[in-house]
Amino acid sequence: MTMMMAKGFRALAKGLALTAGLIAATTGGASAEGAAAKQLFGGIKLPSRAAPTPYGFYSKGCIAGAVAIPVDGPTWQAMRLSRNRRWGHPQMISLLERLSRDAPGVGWPGILIGDVSQPRGGPMLTGHASHQIGLDADIWLTPMPDRRLSAKEREDMPFTSMLKENKFLTVDTKRWTPAHAKLIMLAASYPEVERIFVNPAIKKKLCDTWTGDRSALGKVRPIYGHDAHFHIRMGCPDGAAGCKSQAAVGAGDGCDKSLAWWFTDEPWAKPKKDPNAKPPKPPRPMQLSDMPKACAVVLQAPSPDSEMAATFGGATAVSALAATPANPNDAVPAITAQMPELPDVVPIPLPRPAGY
Repeated sequence: MTMMMAKGFRALAKGLALTAGLIAATTGGASAEGAAAKQLFGGIKLPSRAAPTPYGFYSKGCIAGAVAIPVDGPTWQAMRLSRNRRWGHPQMISLLERLSRDAPGVGWPGILIGDVSQPRGGPMLTGHASHQIGLDADIWLTPMPDRRLSAKEREDMPFTSMLKENKFLTVDTKRWTPAHAKLIMLAASYPEVERIFVNPAIKKKLCDTWTGDRSALGKVRPIYGHDAHFHIRMGCPDGAAGCKSQAAVGAGDGCDKSLAWWFTDEPWAKPKKDPNAKPPKPPRPMQLSDMPKACAVVLQAPSPDSEMAATFGGATAVSALAATPANPNDAVPAITAQMPELPDVVPIPLPRPAGY
């Protein structure tokens, strides 16, 4: 018993030492207590080598064993490669590939994939509050072009809003097409999808014009932003005990008072300020201690040998790590140094190996 306890303490000490070393490398020597969780997770370049497992909630969690979608496929292209956010649970990556294959059947030539998650999930250095457990993904409301985009185009291509510029919450019919509606409803139709987030104007457009099966329309939820892309959220995978589910959407198509509320002044009104009140303190950044305990283990777990080893299905796809990061850091300089330069055009990945 004494030997077993000693062995356990040594393993624990080793794990704590690895975590401390990772924190120091990621934050320039800052302690875990002083480092925001986004610094810790945003500084990791590769996933953990582990069984795919989401921990926590969509806006407070992490993922072990994430895989990357190849930067290119026959019916998809990944965007903003320098962000290194094309990682997710294998079921999410498989869903994205399925959506891309099904999209031409509804008049959409292929999908442009935005952010999924970071290699180990967690809060991001910039942008989203969610996308933390590998079960969220953004799809551009711009169809995939009939050519391969260059690396520079993937970084610089602007988003295209579906809204009129000078009219409150109104879809621009010069940009919006029936294929946009069909693509969103196709994504909502998959049983593993729990929610699709869109701008309230897009939800209203669907409510007013969709004539097909409306059973999945209730999954399409109005939210701020989301006028140039839509957001897919999957439910927790079966058996993922550490994954915290979101409450199920209510019955009906969602074209009711809950949608009408978005077209009142209330959601957009600026909060009233007391002129005599002291300025509020800035919000405290999420710390590692605020997250599920498993996330500390995910942070210190070993990585696969390379990005390609963790790319879903295997691929010749060029590494995103070679692109200039939007937020440079030196958390894993050795890995970055080993990656080839990103060419102007990225290759199509090899076919998926059997068994995926």
